[in-house]
Amino acid sequence: MSREFPIGLTPPDWLVRNLQPQQAPLNWPAIARAAIAMSLPFTIGLAVGQPAYGALASMGALSGVIGDTADAYRMRILNIAIPQLFGAIGVTLGSAVYGHGWYAVAALTGIALVSGMISTIGAVASVSGLLLLLNSVIGAGLPLPGAWWLAPALMSGGGLLVLLLALLAWPLRSGVPERSAVANTYRAVADLLATCGDDPTAAYDAARQAVTQSLNQSYDLVLARRARAHGRSPELTRLLAQLNAITPVVEAAPAVHQSGRPLPPEIREAVRHLAHAVETGYTGPIGLDLPTPTGETTRAVDHALRHAAEVVTAPDVDPRGIDDRLGRPAALRIRTARAARNVLLSSGSWRYGLRLAVCIGLAQVLVSSLPVPRSYWVALTITFVLKPDFGSVFSRALLRALGTVAGLVIAAAVLSAVPRGWWDVLVLLVLAPLIPALTPRGYGYQTMAITPVILLLSDVLNHQGTALLLPRLVDSLIGCGIALVAGYLLWPESWHTRVGDRLAEAVADTAGYVESAFGTTTPVAAEVDPAARARMRRRLYRDLSVIRTEFQRALTEPPPTGRLAAGWLPLVVAVERIVDATTAARVRVKHGAPPPSSAEVTQVALQLRELAAGVRESEVLVEVRTDLTGPVESVLEPLRQEVAAARAIASPH
Repeated sequence: MSREFPIGLTPPDWLVRNLQPQQAPLNWPAIARAAIAMSLPFTIGLAVGQPAYGALASMGALSGVIGDTADAYRMRILNIAIPQLFGAIGVTLGSAVYGHGWYAVAALTGIALVSGMISTIGAVASVSGLLLLLNSVIGAGLPLPGAWWLAPALMSGGGLLVLLLALLAWPLRSGVPERSAVANTYRAVADLLATCGDDPTAAYDAARQAVTQSLNQSYDLVLARRARAHGRSPELTRLLAQLNAITPVVEAAPAVHQSGRPLPPEIREAVRHLAHAVETGYTGPIGLDLPTPTGETTRAVDHALRHAAEVVTAPDVDPRGIDDRLGRPAALRIRTARAARNVLLSSGSWRYGLRLAVCIGLAQVLVSSLPVPRSYWVALTITFVLKPDFGSVFSRALLRALGTVAGLVIAAAVLSAVPRGWWDVLVLLVLAPLIPALTPRGYGYQTMAITPVILLLSDVLNHQGTALLLPRLVDSLIGCGIALVAGYLLWPESWHTRVGDRLAEAVADTAGYVESAFGTTTPVAAEVDPAARARMRRRLYRDLSVIRTEFQRALTEPPPTGRLAAGWLPLVVAVERIVDATTAARVRVKHGAPPPSSAEVTQVALQLRELAAGVRESEVLVEVRTDLTGPVESVLEPLRQEVAAARAIASPH
């Protein structure tokens, strides 16, 4: 008689989430650039009899490959060129303290503090801070050939080679990434309309999230360029107008979904037709085969689509009539001063900087006190793992260890079977493309791809061969251990302190959005015009998208953090639905439904502010009062139901 044992072999959910590869298309141009940019400098170095110089330039190209993620050409300049400058400074400072014992410990600890602080500014600053510390560690841990200026020049040259390759098509494809992004937003809206009114709601929620992400990306690309073009570019003005024109369609979608009646397929096909016109720049006559509207929601969709068609096909757009739905970025000088002030005065930037500095300092003290040869790899591991904006420290440490083991297996085969010299060029041609191919799959896969490349280039500089493998594994495990203990366990920061306050702010902002949507008599809401209301809604969805990402990162951590995040995540979805329900009610009122009374609006806003206060003051689910009544026929009835559902989620079960 068989017996079932209570002990199962199923891995925990948090581990499965960490190991599951993310789905992403292959970026073939980036793959080709990686192969050329990393093998060409090494080939030239071999040809002139200086393989070490070629290896340094290829190391610089590696950092450029990691930063080669932007779609727009102007953004590629920022993402690659600015970090290369910080990388050059880093390798110069690191080389200056090479072999100087405790001076090197103090220098790298100070650089780690600066790196961690500037990483909180934004994406480009984060990569710049990473490269500053990364190259400082390399300079302080490896004997670099040539004069003091040669290594920075070679490494920066390798990174700029990636940039040069990325910009080759700019004269022929200028503006194409921006047009493609806006067209993809239209297609995402078409997919959203296809899910409206259908069950299950999960399909609609997923499509709405995709629209939010697409809108964020498109606005970021267009506004980033428009800030430098000072509004004089007709092409950018048209793109911004087209983005603004699709917003009313997005706003009508919640009302359609709320009605429970799917839209005719001709409507989503019309949106796809507009997407094609955006992508090709077509400005001729366009025929929309739209069915006759039969109610408030279909009238809203019909009106919004016809307006979008007029904007998409208009040959000229007056820039004076275009408002920036996310707010136009300030001048570079103002943004720089604001970022510097925030870094110096923000407790978050100091906290992240100190965490990184403590871990790097401990690593350098350890390797300076113990006879560990060339153990710069410990600090390198900490640098990659303990990046505050790259996700959960715990999951990155776990994936770093697993990825290193897999990468060392590949490196062992390369270092033992492939003779040094021209064969290394062929190896780089094979291994380098794996970096951009595997990076979107997850951090562990990126580590697996980078490890054999770094070891191969390091072997050209220090000629240790397979003797590198075991020390590098030990160093990686030590680095992961330091990051976990000194950078994770010893800092009493739960996921709630990082995300709970932001969620509470989003709920409070939602209350303000409810008031502004129906023109209550509050001083703030009375001054809100349609453009400001649209900006408020866009910022709400953007904030909720960031919060959702933070919660999903927390799900990759072991209990209790992951379990707490799983308990709160439904509230994020509920708040998104509240924003949807508010927008749907506003659309219905605009197209003929009776407006709600001020008392109804005030009651809903009060409930939301009470919910925000409960979220802000608690780290666990707490019981809240749900007291929402009003006319059943009111346009706010679906909104009241969503608010009641959100408050029910925030109560313990």
